[in-house]
Amino acid sequence: MALIGRYNTLQIVKHTDFGLYLDGGADGEILLPKRYIPKDSPSEVEDWLNVFIYLDSEDQLIATTERPKLQVGEFASLKVKDINNTGIFLDWGLPKDLLMPYSEEQQPLKIGDYCVVHAYLDKRTRRITATARLDRYLDKTPANYKPGQSVELLVAGQTPMGFKAIIENRHWGLIHKNEVFKFLRSGMREQGFIKEVRGDGKVALSLQPVGQALAGELPEQIMARLEEAGGMLEVCDKSDPQVITRMFGVSKGNFKKAIGALFKQGRIVIHDDRIERA
Repeated sequence: MALIGRYNTLQIVKHTDFGLYLDGGADGEILLPKRYIPKDSPSEVEDWLNVFIYLDSEDQLIATTERPKLQVGEFASLKVKDINNTGIFLDWGLPKDLLMPYSEEQQPLKIGDYCVVHAYLDKRTRRITATARLDRYLDKTPANYKPGQSVELLVAGQTPMGFKAIIENRHWGLIHKNEVFKFLRSGMREQGFIKEVRGDGKVALSLQPVGQALAGELPEQIMARLEEAGGMLEVCDKSDPQVITRMFGVSKGNFKKAIGALFKQGRIVIHDDRIERA
C-alpha cells in the first residue's frame, strides 16, 4: 500500500500517452502524469521512481515528482492562499492546495498570512490535512538531547519569554529572549543548539554554540578576522550588538567573553572603538 502524503519508491508497470502507471500495491496502479516525468529519470517498465503520493481534485491517488513543502508528519510555515466556506487553503507547493479545516485553526487568518502547521492524514477521508494545533502532534516523552548538541529548529511563535521553536520535528523548545541576537519570526528555520534540558522536560535553546564549543571557536574566528583586516577591527566591547552580530553571528555577551579571553592571553589590545592584534 502506498503511503499517502509521503515519498514512495514505486515500480513502473505501464506506459501510456498521458503518463506512467506505478505499482501502488493494495492501492492498485497510480498514475504519474506525463508532465511530472523528469527527462533524465528512469522510465522503463520495472524501473523504480521516487514520487510523492497524494489525492487529486477528484480524490484519486496520484503521483508527482514535484516536492511539497512538507510531508505527512512534518511541520512547516505555509502561506494562506484562499479562504472559503470549506476552510483555509494553504500553498504547499503542489497544484492542489492543502486544506486546513476551520476546526484546526489556532487563531483567525486572512489571505496572505503565514501559519506554522502540521500535516496529517485524515483517517476517514485519507486526505492530507493541515492543522495549526501543534501540541497534539509533538512528542510528549522526555527529550533526550545533550547540552551543546546541534539541532534543526522551526520557529513557531513569539511569547513574552522569547521564541517557541520545534526541535527536529519532535519537541518544543524555547529560545529565551536574552539569546535572541538577530531578527527572528515565526516560520524561520534555524540551526540551533541545546542549552539545557530542565528537570521538568522543558528545553532551553541557543542560536550559537554553547560552552566549550563556543569558547574554542569564537576567539580563533576573531583572530582570523583580525589577520584578514590587517590587524585592526572597528569593533569592541562597547559596540552596538547588531554590529557584532553582523560581523561574527554571535551575541554581544559572548563576543565580550571571547575578546576578554584574548586580552588575558596577550593576543589583542582592546580600545574604546576597536580591537587590535597585540
